[in-house]
Amino acid sequence: MTTLKQVEQLITHLSPAEKIQLLQRVAEEIARDDIGIDSDPRICGGEARVRDTRIPVWVLVEAARQGQKDADILRAYPTLSAEGLAHAQVYARSHADEIDRDIQANEAA
Repeated sequence: MTTLKQVEQLITHLSPAEKIQLLQRVAEEIARDDIGIDSDPRICGGEARVRDTRIPVWVLVEAARQGQKDADILRAYPTLSAEGLAHAQVYARSHADEIDRDIQANEAA
């Protein structure tokens, strides 16, 4: 049995909270190799965004701060994958000052 198959079987025994922790841990591992976040001055005003979308990281952070759960955010942004959301969360943790500035700039606008 492959490692992936073993993990798939084990996931069914995890609580929802444990599954979220697992997702975060996997996202952190992926982020070490591929951050999944882009910044281009021609797209979204150069704000950090989930790669291949026009969804700024700060928008997802603000949604979470307002109490939206990951599943709600994914439903609200159909072009956003769970992996993209996880990348945004990892990026936001390591670039908190940048994300806070983007949120403040949006509120001032």
